[in-house]
Amino acid sequence: MTTTQFEQGGCLCGAVRYQVTAPPTALVVCHCRSCRRAAGAPSLAWAIFRAADFAFTRGKPATFASSPGVERGFCASCGTTLTYVDADRPDVADVTTATFDNPDAFTPTKEIWLEEKIGWEAVDHTRLRYPRSSRSSEPMP
Repeated sequence: MTTTQFEQGGCLCGAVRYQVTAPPTALVVCHCRSCRRAAGAPSLAWAIFRAADFAFTRGKPATFASSPGVERGFCASCGTTLTYVDADRPDVADVTTATFDNPDAFTPTKEIWLEEKIGWEAVDHTRLRYPRSSRSSEPMP
């Protein structure tokens, strides 16, 4: 996102809406088993923001503790996966890229948790690729 304009998004039914007010700090596609199961998809794209730059503007998501210290936010009405909050990173807001009104503004730049990737899913080799988290592992060749 290169504009100073607010970007908005929300769930399928519209009960939960949000906006961001600054560019993301990272744009990733996650292949971990937890994200795949939470989304019911082979991977999940995330736009990551400073928590101060993200706010819900209508409704609030329900949450599910998917692992110790991690809460995943979703719409209680339609089930759309919306957010990921890690207690170890309280200053960060992870938002599912596909829920933005303009998801094309948030093209992923890296793929993470490739060691848990489903075998038949394609990987974009033009992106940085990591076997685990990009914070805890080195990029793959």
